Amino acid sequence: MTLGAPFNLDDLEILTFGRSSVDMYPEQHNVPLADVSTFRKSIGGSPTNVAVAAARLGRKAAVINRVGDDAFGAYVRQGLREFGVHDEFISTDPELLTPVVFCELMPPEEPSIYFYREPRGPDMAISVADMPIDAIRSAPLFWLAGSRFAEEPSRSAAMAALEARGRKQHTVIDLDYRPMFWDSPEQAAEFISPSIDHCTVAVGNKDECEIALGTRIPDEAADRMLERGVEIAIVKQGGEGVMVATANSRTVVEPIRVPVVCGLGAGDAFGGSLAHGLLAGWDPAEIVYRANAAGAIVAGRLMCSDEMPTADEIDHLLATGNVAKRVDS
Repeated sequence: MTLGAPFNLDDLEILTFGRSSVDMYPEQHNVPLADVSTFRKSIGGSPTNVAVAAARLGRKAAVINRVGDDAFGAYVRQGLREFGVHDEFISTDPELLTPVVFCELMPPEEPSIYFYREPRGPDMAISVADMPIDAIRSAPLFWLAGSRFAEEPSRSAAMAALEARGRKQHTVIDLDYRPMFWDSPEQAAEFISPSIDHCTVAVGNKDECEIALGTRIPDEAADRMLERGVEIAIVKQGGEGVMVATANSRTVVEPIRVPVVCGLGAGDAFGGSLAHGLLAGWDPAEIVYRANAAGAIVAGRLMCSDEMPTADEIDHLLATGNVAKRVDS
């Protein structure tokens, strides 16, 4: 982990709302999980990783979350502080355990993920009363994951946060469809789709767009997001690149191809760089160009939060086509 400088909440730039977990990465690749003998652990959970990625790029970030009253919960808190991510908005659940997630790198490009969240993750127990509404209103950027709508009381807390924002710039929805959190795709569509009407930026892959918007065709998905008041619509197309659309422009940014070590975390690195670029006021195509590079760097590494890239590493990849070797992890 990289030690981050502490900051006052008055300096907060990015506030994410989602889940935290302890992720276990196998050190043996292309073997069944049952045959893995050693793992490396890291802080995980998509919105948490986004905050860490943004902090690595120099932003002041915090996470709204809930962990268990256990050793892994303490590990999450300590790790976030070391990354420079504020943990004041992380509450402790007296009964539920901090989730643990295992991944199986078969193949590394599309690893299988096994969530241990029984009977459920403590993040789903976050209620409206737990939400730091003043911070949500004032944060320059608020990032919300679609998985927040999977259960109550988290569902109501997420909608209360969006209503408090009042569609303030930059309010970002990561469509973040995880089938294991939902009873059916139809249920996910029912609760994720309305969130788009409260956001200024929406980002998702083709599967997630099909859930939230009823189409997996990138141009149609972008059109539907823009028609609903989104200012920047981003559709990830896998090997075909990333489409970024506004009312006045539409660009497909080509992917950056690297040897993949672990496909997990690339989207979160993309998200942290996206948040950084939005706050910097860059052109949307430039934002996605650099976010693509951030995602490619993490895809070429084993871990997620521990190996989020610096701005210099992104610059190096864009200038040379090669991922710089990390010397501090």
